[in-house]
Amino acid sequence: MARVQRMLDCCAELLDEAGYDNLSTTRIAERAGVAIGSVYQFFPDKKAITQALGLRFLDQFGTRVSTRLSEATITHWTGAVDIIVDEYIDMHRNVPGFRSLHFGDIVDPRLLSGGTDNNRVISTQLRKIIVSVTGVPDSEALDQAVHVAVESADAVLKLAFRDDPEGDPDLVYETKRMVSSYLTDFSQRHGGAPQW
Repeated sequence: MARVQRMLDCCAELLDEAGYDNLSTTRIAERAGVAIGSVYQFFPDKKAITQALGLRFLDQFGTRVSTRLSEATITHWTGAVDIIVDEYIDMHRNVPGFRSLHFGDIVDPRLLSGGTDNNRVISTQLRKIIVSVTGVPDSEALDQAVHVAVESADAVLKLAFRDDPEGDPDLVYETKRMVSSYLTDFSQRHGGAPQW
């Protein structure tokens, strides 16, 4: 629905302008040009609207990664790391609200799915994309490896953006190198993986 998307767009703008602490449903309604009752029709509070925005970011991220991977000429599934990190960096730099919210961790570490950690939700989605696009066999070991990779990348990328709004390029490079090395080692320990 266009009205809900407009509310989410306005929420994203306000997050970048004033941060989560200064966000309110009233400000979102004013920016979107709708009555406050319209906001409450879909979202009971600002946490609910930021959750919807975080889920929209997750969908956008998944679509972008899937598209790039399906178009890529990569010889091994571990080569997906650069694409995934590049898409995250691009969203951080260019998608309104993303640098302020990411996938919701600044609001609640379990914002995307009530009982599940945000990074776990992201790693599950990325694993499914990797399996679907590359044909690498799914397994509990792969699930754990992708989860470790997401947690590790998240920590270093937060460091990369801590003092540099564009992301420190050396730390972005180190993120890619660290995760690629880890996943390559995982692949070798588990008998390799199908070539892409």
